[in-house]
Amino acid sequence: MVLKLSGEALASSASDETIDAAVVERLAEEVAATRRESDVEIAMVVGGGNIWRGRDGQASGLDRATSDHMGMLATVINALALQDALERHGQPTRVQSAIQMAEVAEPYIRRRAMRHLEKGRVVIFAAGMGNPYFTTDTPAALRAAEIGADTVLKGTHSGVDGVYSADPRVEPQATRFEEISYDEVLARDLRVMDLTAITFCKDNRLPILVFDLMRPGNVRAALLGERIGTLVR
Repeated sequence: MVLKLSGEALASSASDETIDAAVVERLAEEVAATRRESDVEIAMVVGGGNIWRGRDGQASGLDRATSDHMGMLATVINALALQDALERHGQPTRVQSAIQMAEVAEPYIRRRAMRHLEKGRVVIFAAGMGNPYFTTDTPAALRAAEIGADTVLKGTHSGVDGVYSADPRVEPQATRFEEISYDEVLARDLRVMDLTAITFCKDNRLPILVFDLMRPGNVRAALLGERIGTLVR
């Protein structure tokens, strides 16, 4: 499984702190507990939007490529926070970065990542793909395909617990889908992930489970294959 976390999910809603220690602790506890009680192999991809978003930097006048590289570095900060929390719960973890920074993370090497997973370690993929102009949704899909993952687990942080016919925060009558096809997601422009990631998952027959990340217990349920949220396939 590849668990995709948005950076914004790690931000504190009660203060101006960029990383909410309580949220990181809860997520780490659920992941570590799942590893203890099952043999599921878990990789993670985390965004950096709680610290820096590439497109926001571009809007303020920064060069897009420079701004995106800043965002990649933000994902490494989040990955290190998650690694620290996981290891405090007794879960061996490795951070692999698409940008070389040997003092704090391993370089991304596919076979090494797969070996870590086989040994029961959680692998956190950081720095996206190392290239600008992509959100972290696309590297989540790419890494999932590379390591042979069964599913991409896309955790949402806005209180939306799946894929709806419209934004339920704006249209209360919107319908939630239990299952939906890639083609329908693309045709309706539902934006459960960025379009590049959706198309990649479609081309590689990689299912996506969209669920509410912030509800306690949902990470464990998603990792164990329970039917929550919406399955896109």
